Amino acid sequence: MKKKCLKRAGAAALAVLIAAAGFTACSGKEEKQTDGGTEVVLNEVAHSIFYAPMYVAIEEGYFAEEGIELTLVTGFGADKTMTAVLTDQADIGFMGSESTIYTYVGGTQDYVVNFAQLTQRAGNFLVSREPVENFTWDMLKGKTVLGGRAGGMPEMVFEYILNKNGIDPKADLTIDQSIDFGSTAAAFSGGQGDYTVEFEPHATALEEKGDGYVAASLGEDSGYVPYTSFSAKKSYLEDHPEIVQAFTNALQKGMDYVASHTPAEIAEVIAPQFPETELATITTIVERYHNQDTWKTDLIFEEESFMLLQNILKDSKVLEETVPYEDLVTTEFAKKAASQ
Repeated sequence: MKKKCLKRAGAAALAVLIAAAGFTACSGKEEKQTDGGTEVVLNEVAHSIFYAPMYVAIEEGYFAEEGIELTLVTGFGADKTMTAVLTDQADIGFMGSESTIYTYVGGTQDYVVNFAQLTQRAGNFLVSREPVENFTWDMLKGKTVLGGRAGGMPEMVFEYILNKNGIDPKADLTIDQSIDFGSTAAAFSGGQGDYTVEFEPHATALEEKGDGYVAASLGEDSGYVPYTSFSAKKSYLEDHPEIVQAFTNALQKGMDYVASHTPAEIAEVIAPQFPETELATITTIVERYHNQDTWKTDLIFEEESFMLLQNILKDSKVLEETVPYEDLVTTEFAKKAASQ
């Protein structure tokens, strides 16, 4: 019955992900102990300053304090991160929670459940080829924009904003979705597109090279959206609740730090995570995210936010019917972490 909820377009976009789900429905993973604590493999969708609270938790030793030896792997795309979780290459995934909906409606038995929400706004920016004063979204009419993968949060939030502004994503502009995640900035520098949608540090890097100019923040113009969350297979949450709680406790400490420190202080802490980026640039990016209220103060994934996400999926024609909040979100761990 659940399969009827997923439109053909969404299923096609995540065919690899759902195929992987079919092979791992009943698999499990043993807990491993080392001198540094319990081993936990976290696969992140991208390595971006957008996720500053998580990197604060790593650099400040909060995971180690909670008895976790964390291995961080970058998946370079939500489909790849989800596949890593489903195939037990990762214990926990960090990505847009739309992927958990796709696997659920795809019929996965041991589906993936969200247990902690990190960001509450989109983290990408619209970058123009030339400086634009007083940008309005109707300026995109007739233009070519380097966009994201169909069914992914970056692309869906972009289309959500366009629809809010009375712009038809299919008829009023050309959205080029042929370029791999993480390669759009290089393609834009090479002359492709009139605009591109970029995460940091790529947006600021384009500005610094003179190849592009930030014209708009998708985070500001989309409003509060549950953009990224931490999730794990239902079986992992059931079998290792103490590990998930310790992991969430460490994340909450990172959230607390970000909420109580300046962008400059945050940038200095997370700088080792971005050795190729100058501290001044990291500070600029953190300040940009800080000023748009990117990060929640707790990790609780509220039902209202989950329903907004599903409305965005429906607007993008990748979801027909809503799925149960209580199946795909648990707030148990986040609430306990916030109360400590």
